[in-house]
Amino acid sequence: MTGTAVLAAEAHGFLSTSGVEVAFLLVGLVTLGAALVTVTTKQLVHAALWLVVTLGGLAVEYLLLTAEFIAWVQVLIYVGSVVVLLLFGLMLTKAPIGRSPDADSGNRYPALAVALAAAAALVWVVVDAFRTTWIHLEGPAQGSTAVTGEFLFRHWVLPFEALSVLLLAALVGAIVLSRKNGKEDKS
Repeated sequence: MTGTAVLAAEAHGFLSTSGVEVAFLLVGLVTLGAALVTVTTKQLVHAALWLVVTLGGLAVEYLLLTAEFIAWVQVLIYVGSVVVLLLFGLMLTKAPIGRSPDADSGNRYPALAVALAAAAALVWVVVDAFRTTWIHLEGPAQGSTAVTGEFLFRHWVLPFEALSVLLLAALVGAIVLSRKNGKEDKS
């Protein structure tokens, strides 16, 4: 363990909380609730709208961790692009807007078991990895726009470009699907 990690662990008690930590917990609970509603609702459009709330909650969590660049990327890419493409895809492919009984495959309990096992594994890995790590909110911002932008665009340019091509392909695919359905309706 490094010297700064030891000092951080000694300076903070395990149960001592600050306002930012309480806000982080409350926003996390709202985000978790929105995520649960997203995957349990039977209406596709409502699921997409609850996904907006979930992804927006994640952006707020990034802001609370002083990573404003990642928060705005979350808002622009996921909330602004992916969800809009999802809604366009739902509208252009004439997916059922209301309740859709065929959306339930009947594998609810096996899916719940897999989801709980994956969540338990994820929580265990994160707790084990960051047990003694403390984020100093009073110090210099590690997630500032300048630092994060320089790191991302120096080392991760190719994945960003691949993401833009993926979003463009999804948009073109939605347009092609809508044009095919339009020609079939006319004949």
